[in-house]
Amino acid sequence: MTACSTVDVVSRNAPLETPRLSAEQAPQVLRDYSLHSIRFAVPQDMTVSEANSYYPIADIVWRGDPLGNRAEQISAIFQTSIRAAGEGLSGQRPVTVDVELVRFHSLTERTRYSVGGVHSIKFNLTVRDAQTGEIVEATRRIDGDLAALGGYAALAADNQGQTQKVRITNHLSNLFLRELTGLTVAGAAPASS
Repeated sequence: MTACSTVDVVSRNAPLETPRLSAEQAPQVLRDYSLHSIRFAVPQDMTVSEANSYYPIADIVWRGDPLGNRAEQISAIFQTSIRAAGEGLSGQRPVTVDVELVRFHSLTERTRYSVGGVHSIKFNLTVRDAQTGEIVEATRRIDGDLAALGGYAALAADNQGQTQKVRITNHLSNLFLRELTGLTVAGAAPASS
């Protein structure tokens, strides 16, 4: 299958001689990276909820670790995910990956063991040259949502070692690999499921 540089749009009611509209693809970024370092930030004004309601109003909702500092727990997930993605990078340009958390809203116990839902994960990503600090890829918002299991499916996944933490970490590793290489990882779920 060959790459196509235009997208054709045709109405089913248009006469055959109507010219086709085309749109240019976004320019490709040359990515030849190796991971040098990671900087993860959680803004001070983010709210955290430990409420066991169906949908607590907060920026951070996380139950995949024991009760503790949720920002540190989420930072550890991101650090692990980015490092795993970095193992797949063997390029010539060492980069620093800057991540600023915007939202990490996972499931409460009540939601997880009943209806399930979506792990709503949003963050800003900036790629910098590790030696000069120059921005290589400008800050962009990443939607890292992942379908969240509920009810018996959540229990079965836990019994197979596929906890929320494992699923989210694997999902983010694949997402970072795609974002830092432009490659699609075989078997990886799309960013929004």
